[in-house]
Amino acid sequence: MDLFDYMNKETMESEAPLAVRMRPKTLEEVVGQEHIIGPDKLLSRAIRADKISSLIFYGPPGTGKTTLAKVIANHTSAVFIQLNATVAGKKEMQDVVEKAKDQRKMFGQRTILFVDEIHRFNKGQQDYLLPFVEDGTLILIGATTENPYFEVNGALISRSVIFELKSLKEEDVKKLLERALMDEKRGLGGYGVVAEDQALSFLAQVSGGDARSALNALELGVLTTKPKEDGLIHITQEVAAQCIQKPILRYDKDGDNHYDTISAFIKSMRGSDPDAAVYYLARMLSAGESVDFIARRIMIAAAEDVGLADPNAIVVATSAAQAVHMIGMPEAQIILAEAANYVASAPKSNASYLSIGKAMKVAGERNREEIPAHLKDAHYKNAGQLGHGIGYLYPHDYPGHYVKQQYLPDGLLQERFYCPSENGYEKEIREYLKDKKDQS
Repeated sequence: MDLFDYMNKETMESEAPLAVRMRPKTLEEVVGQEHIIGPDKLLSRAIRADKISSLIFYGPPGTGKTTLAKVIANHTSAVFIQLNATVAGKKEMQDVVEKAKDQRKMFGQRTILFVDEIHRFNKGQQDYLLPFVEDGTLILIGATTENPYFEVNGALISRSVIFELKSLKEEDVKKLLERALMDEKRGLGGYGVVAEDQALSFLAQVSGGDARSALNALELGVLTTKPKEDGLIHITQEVAAQCIQKPILRYDKDGDNHYDTISAFIKSMRGSDPDAAVYYLARMLSAGESVDFIARRIMIAAAEDVGLADPNAIVVATSAAQAVHMIGMPEAQIILAEAANYVASAPKSNASYLSIGKAMKVAGERNREEIPAHLKDAHYKNAGQLGHGIGYLYPHDYPGHYVKQQYLPDGLLQERFYCPSENGYEKEIREYLKDKKDQS
């Protein structure tokens, strides 16, 4: 690097956004993610020992994926090369591989290739890297906001250790904001800023765990706010609110966030928490999820998780599905909320769900069990000669519209598929069946 390159690098770093300037350089400076970089954790030990293998960092924006890659770059003796998958082509990848081969051959030095947005690489680009990762020419570090099991080549996945980064806690984001305000070299310490505690708390909260978003909003506030009579720049909650946009919903209809949200929605209804159910419903609707898709999930929950504990749940869910299909948004959200609240608040039983599961298994394994002759169809000519229908007892001809007779095949007489719970209406079903059994 000559003098001009050095000066250009210094200028670019000084003019970079605050979030870039404040990026931690050591593990000790990293805030949050203790579950993977705590002192006794695998990643922390590997970085300190400079024994990095291929890694994939997966998590929401602004949680520190690139930061951890940069920390590794500062700790390692290996050559560190960075590519962004949104702009890198095959030529850039070939150049990296050639440099890595030279470093390994001439100096015995490893090369770490950090690929940001690795999910943007198509299958062919990912396949190109595979043999060089496998033979040790490259140590790959990929960063992605998408679930790597959906977006990254399975062969690369099998050769990498995956670390999931979580959205930062509000207190973590606030700590980073306070650090930026104090740092005179890389941060805003030289600007004479007074930030209200509630302004920092507001930024930490609405950033949704995205440190980059919060830091850049703080910088925007500082750079666009005039000093007051005391010569200081005052960052109030009102200023903070003007400088940060509503966080973009992290919801990709083809990615894992879609599945995570619908899973949380279903589990909240199953767990009888209407507040959580309607919250996840709102998240899906805000992200533009199909109302028909949501309605189908409510119908499934009504059948699987409520069942006969409240037979009306499936009626409400089905009616809601028909109504939202006819009406559409925005009114459909009211109908879906009503159905979700009903299912979440209804008594629960999965007895019907379990009954068909067990019955399907037994039927699959023992589908040749002979149907009792008296239950067979007797409406065709000569059926009686085969004994079909003979001896069948018509329940409505008996008191209480019930008479004991065999319905299961001989080989399944001891099987019991439907076991009603004691919840809701199913308690009455349980007592009814018990009463009929006692009469037998």
